[in-house]
Formats: sequence, C-alpha cells, structure tokens
Amino acid sequence: MHFDDRLATVLALPVSGTALARIQYRQLVDILGRARPAADFGPLHEEGLIRLLQLAEQIPASERARMVGDADRPIANPRLLALLAEAEPQVATSAIAAARLDEEAWLALIPALPVRARGIVRHRRDLGPRVDALLERLGVRDRALPPVVEATAAQHSAPVDDIDAFLLDCVAREDALDQAKAQAAAQEITRPLAPAPVVPLRGKNGSNDNRRTADAGIGAIVRRIEEFRRARESGNHAAHSADAPFLPLGDLVHEVPRGAVSVDFATDAEGRITWVDGPLASALVGFSLSGAADRDGEEADAAAPPPLVSQLRARQPLRAAPLAFEGAPAISGEWLADAVARFDPVSGRFTGYCGRLRRPLRIAPVAAQPSADQAAADNMRQILHELKNPANAIQVAAEIIQQQLYGPAPHEYRALAAAIAGDVAQILAGFDELDRLVKLESGVMAPGAGECDLALILTQTVSRLQAWTAPRRSGFVQQAQAASLPIRLDCQEAERMIWRLLAALAGSTAPDEQLALRWWADSAQVRVEMELPAALAGYVGDDLFAIPAGERGSALSAGSFGIGFTLRLAAAEARAAGGTLMHEGGVLRLDLPGLTGPASSHSNNLQSRVG
Repeated sequence: MHFDDRLATVLALPVSGTALARIQYRQLVDILGRARPAADFGPLHEEGLIRLLQLAEQIPASERARMVGDADRPIANPRLLALLAEAEPQVATSAIAAARLDEEAWLALIPALPVRARGIVRHRRDLGPRVDALLERLGVRDRALPPVVEATAAQHSAPVDDIDAFLLDCVAREDALDQAKAQAAAQEITRPLAPAPVVPLRGKNGSNDNRRTADAGIGAIVRRIEEFRRARESGNHAAHSADAPFLPLGDLVHEVPRGAVSVDFATDAEGRITWVDGPLASALVGFSLSGAADRDGEEADAAAPPPLVSQLRARQPLRAAPLAFEGAPAISGEWLADAVARFDPVSGRFTGYCGRLRRPLRIAPVAAQPSADQAAADNMRQILHELKNPANAIQVAAEIIQQQLYGPAPHEYRALAAAIAGDVAQILAGFDELDRLVKLESGVMAPGAGECDLALILTQTVSRLQAWTAPRRSGFVQQAQAASLPIRLDCQEAERMIWRLLAALAGSTAPDEQLALRWWADSAQVRVEMELPAALAGYVGDDLFAIPAGERGSALSAGSFGIGFTLRLAAAEARAAGGTLMHEGGVLRLDLPGLTGPASSHSNNLQSRVG
C-alpha cells in the first residue's frame, strides 16, 4: 500500500447518528491500535484520539468495552491504551486485556496509568518479572486472589464479565489443588516400614498448617464474595472493610439521592407551618407560607410570589403554588403547594391551611432518536463513501498507465487505461449525484444562499441547448411573461437545477417536437411551466420521477441513473430551496420563492452581476 489514508477517511466521515458513531469508534480503535507512537504517530493520530473521546460520550460503556475486546487485532499502541485505561472500569478492563505491548512499553506506561488501571494490569500474568517488580514498588498488590496455580496468558487476558463466577472458579481450583497435594502426601507416607504409628509427613511448613491456611484463604474469599453481594444489593460502599479487594464492578453502583418528594402539612391562621407529617417535621415547622415572619421573628425563609400572597389573603385554594425554601438539603429548593383553607365549624373563623407540599416533577429531555429514513440515508452515504475509495484508486492507476508516469507502456494498454479512466469518472459523477440526493432529502445539505435572475438563466440554458436541438428541429418555445424573475438562490445552484430540468426534457423530445416554456411572477413566488414531450406525457403523477434508468432519455440528460432520477434530484433541490416541482396534466411546474422589494432594483443588480 503506497498511500494509507484509512485514518483520514474515517475522520472525514460525519457522525450523524448512533450507528455511524459505533462504526467509527470501532474503526478508530482498530487503526490507532496498530500505530506505533515513535514512528507512525502524527497530528492526524492525535485528532483520532480526540475523536475517540467525543464518540465515547455517545456510546454506552458496555458497548465500548465489547468493541474494544472484539477488536480484529490486539492493541499495540501505548497512547491508545493509556486513553482507554482512563475510561470506565469495563472499558479499561477490556483494553488492558486486549493489549499486547513489549516489556519496555509496559515499564514506561504503568507509572502513568491511574491507580485503578494498575490494579487491573496486576491480573495479567504474562508481563514478565520486571513489570511485576514495578507493580510491587508502586504498591499494587493482588490482595484478593494470590497466584495459587499457573494459568495460561489467555485466561488472564480475558476481560472479567462476572466477578462472582470468577472468584468462585478460583475457589474451586484452589480446593482441587489442595486435594491433589493431600493425596500425593498420603501416597508417600503410608508405606508400612515399622509397627510404629504412622506419622503424617509434613511439608515445609507442615501439611496440617497448609490445610488450615488453605481453609482460611477459601473462607476469606467466600466471605468477601458475600460482602460484595450485600454491598451491590444495598448500594453502600462503606460496607467493605479496609482489606476488602477492589472489584471493578463496584464503580458502577450509583448513589441514589433519598429525599422526600411530598409531605403533608398544616398552618395556622398567619400562614406559618405548625404540623408536618414525616421525618421533615423538625426542618419545616415554623416556615411561613406568606413570607410575613419565620419562627425567630426575622425575615421569611420561603419566597412567596405576589400571586400567592393574594391567594393566601383571600383564603383561596392553592393549586401548584410555587415555593422556595432555604435550609437543610432535604428541604431546600423548589416546592409546589396544594392546600385548602380550614374554618372553625362553630365560629366560622379561619384557622389556617392544610394540604401537601411536593417537589416539581422534572422530566429529563429524551434525546431524539434518528428516524428510519435518517438511518437509511446514513447507511446509503456510508455505502457511497466505501465505494468511492476503490473507484478513486482505479482511476489513479488508469491515469498512471495512460500518462506513462512510471515508464513507457504499449499504446493498447494506454487506450484501455484511458477508457477505464473515463468509465470511472462517469461512475464517480453518478456517486456524487446520488450522494447529493441523499443529503438533500435527509436535510443534511442546504442550497447556497444568494440572488439570481431565473429568467436570465432560463434564456441562457435554452441557448446552450440549441447546439443539440437545432439539428433535430426540436427544443423550447419561450413564452416569457416577465422580463426578470429575481429569486433568493445561489446562481450556480439555480443553473444546475435548470440545466437538469431542461436537458432532461430536451433529450426526450422527438425530431420536430417543440415544447412550450412559460414563466411569470406570482405574488411572492415565481413559477416556471415546462411542457412534457410526448415520450413522457403518458406518465401519471409521481410516476414521472420513478422512471428506471435506460427506459427513457438520451445521452444528453439521462445521466448514470436515468431521467427519473434526474427529475427527482431536481425536485429535491427545489424543495431544499423552499419551492416545489410538480407534475400536473402534461406540464412540469416549478415554483420558487421570489425576492421581496422593488423588482427594478433586483433586476438591475442581477443584470450587472451576470454581465
């Protein structure tokens, strides 16, 4: 490969949906994971790392961990590994498990890693004695699971998905090893050499001591498993002791604020709270709803808007009346009051309010999900992007042969290369038109703003088409009812759209067939009507925009995908410009918004600009 533009291609791809974000994240991990910082890293790779951080905000941690663990090749780039190690525990575990660095790279990387990531690195058993010694010097020790048995590197490099299953498996392996040692010791010490009582042969520290130590280790592990389960169910991190092992899943437990969302209350005749149901009674009793005075005779602690004060004075019912308390965290903030006035049943005297205080319901905004049409448009743009790369490569190779850039080539090869380059150019032009249609219909692209004279563009386009229509005695008969049609659209955009329409119709005319072309200004918009040729007059409604390629049209206007696609693209351009393109009764009608203001000034400006 002479030019490796994979990273630039991925970074050039716009991220307009979650599906494309996942695809780009996977591609960046694969490409950056193979780069060597000393030789291959450059500004483009730094931009790739920044893009990874941006994409991480759109993708859940569990999906990112799965994509990192399922990468096509192991991560051989310390820069990428350091970036992923600072992410969530799931992502860091998968990245460290999938990393394949040499010993020198590990020695240089580990001191820069977070403490949590160093603990994950400790589970790797294939890093060499120098790396293990460095971890010991940095104070990283595997206190939960000491190395009891030799395991393969693949077992330790796999990410831990279920911590309970992982720890129970270690307990089972430790118990099996202990039984194997006991059987081996029994075979050695049960030989009947003398009638003396058989004394069990002790190991270095004594087999009984080893057994008690193993039992104690297994029991400690089981107790820690139970502690972890209880802590995960209760959500309380403080339940772990100081010697408890660090569990990667512990970071995923989020503290949920526990606070009352509604309380019942009652006030006296002055609007001061005298009774509250629940644990917030001591914090709320004494607050004044009307803001007259608090329990200490100082300024009020509840902000009561003027409408609320009027309602309290008129003894009117309160419906979602806003209040704001200042005090303890459990009561501070905004509240809504629903209450009714109370009256003495004997004297009829007003005695206060009774009701309920409640927290306002705050609904988190839901991110708009891309529609099915938007997702289909994103997929089509992705496919076009993938198809353009090999087409460009073929065109470059054909031009190299045709121009003999690398040495002389036979004329037959040069002729074939020129034909291939021309075919690829037509294919790329079709890809561009298809990409433009997808962007216009999905709203990603908008036509350029500007001012132009549509009447002048129509006249010039008809003149350009006469080189093809004059020998056939066909073409357009202009019936202009306005000398100038100023519109708010860029001149190049308008010329491109008008050329597509008129060329498509002119290419479908028969010899000696003349088509009427009319235009005029209608209030705030301009209208152009184009008569359809006999070959297209039989289509009804939107069927005209669905003519398959090769069925109608000629080399003048059919393009790569036929006249139906050409008219559909022109209709999309018209809609993006704020107008419409419709087929009614053998006539193709184009409506575009016109410019407001004196027509003469617009006409003069546009004439001078074109001239």
